[in-house]
Amino acid sequence: MIAMQYNFPLPADYDMAIIDRRIREKGPLLDNLPGLKFKAYLTARKGDAVTGSRQNFYSPFYVWQQEEGLSDFVCGPGFLALTENFGRPQVNTWIAWHAETSADIRSAKFATREVVAIDAETSLADLRAKEAEAAAQAISDSEALASVAAFEPTHWTLVRFRLLAEPPKDPARPGLQAYDVGHLSLPGIA
Repeated sequence: MIAMQYNFPLPADYDMAIIDRRIREKGPLLDNLPGLKFKAYLTARKGDAVTGSRQNFYSPFYVWQQEEGLSDFVCGPGFLALTENFGRPQVNTWIAWHAETSADIRSAKFATREVVAIDAETSLADLRAKEAEAAAQAISDSEALASVAAFEPTHWTLVRFRLLAEPPKDPARPGLQAYDVGHLSLPGIA
């Protein structure tokens, strides 16, 4: 599996209702997209007490079953329409070590994403085992409704992503970005 996210930082005075409307209109179009495990349509609003965001963002997060789905999407008409409206974003991708969803995933209202540099001295095998275990534990403890641990070996970063029913406990923690979930596309989940 592959995790993917692009990020559109928006001006402080941007009318985020435009993004909310876009999510309502476009979100269901991917509800049955082949190769997609899930897509979380994420927003953050500057000054929001729940997310603690310091900036406005539109930042969808995807988990793909295989690379063909990601490639077909990025080369397809939906992504083209997005780039025509907002410009071509940098698309971050990570190879998934663990990506799990709970039966209650549709209850997700919030998300957190943390990107951490992987130190050159770190044993990747040990880190993979530790992060996969932590991601699985977040589901079994009912802390998260979806939990992803993944890495990318270009800049050597780790991403920890969680979908949550309740607001994050510490949204202002350094390195953590909290979001509101506007829609979930869940093709593989009944």
